[in-house]
Amino acid sequence: MKTFTKLALCTAVATGFAILPSAVSAQSTMAYPEKCKSEDMDISKADMPSGGMPMGGMTDYQKASMDGMKGMHMNMMQGMMKKDADVSFVCGMIAHHMGAISMSEVELKYGDNEEAKQMAQKVIEAQKKEIEEMSKWVDKEVK
Repeated sequence: MKTFTKLALCTAVATGFAILPSAVSAQSTMAYPEKCKSEDMDISKADMPSGGMPMGGMTDYQKASMDGMKGMHMNMMQGMMKKDADVSFVCGMIAHHMGAISMSEVELKYGDNEEAKQMAQKVIEAQKKEIEEMSKWVDKEVK
């Protein structure tokens, strides 16, 4: 497991450097909302026995969200390791969209705000359509 964790970290760092110019420009035009940041948890210091994610003391909703995120990251890393940049992008985006669907399904199961649930349903519908398009492209392009 330690070898996989090191490989995953190296892959993430290498991928980050490879896309740094575009990531910097995206970061300069968009910022993650402060209200979305956790005030009571420093992720860098959390005990993370479960695939790098802090699991102790979490609600069922948080655990379900983290489980979906772990699956997304594994698939995204596999896709990003493709040698062809176009294939790598599309495969990574398929995994990313699958993660968005997973998050949305968790919202539908545990959420109680009707507006948030409607957003989740719209995400599911849009992402499924894009996954289908991207999967067809991969089937056509990858021999």
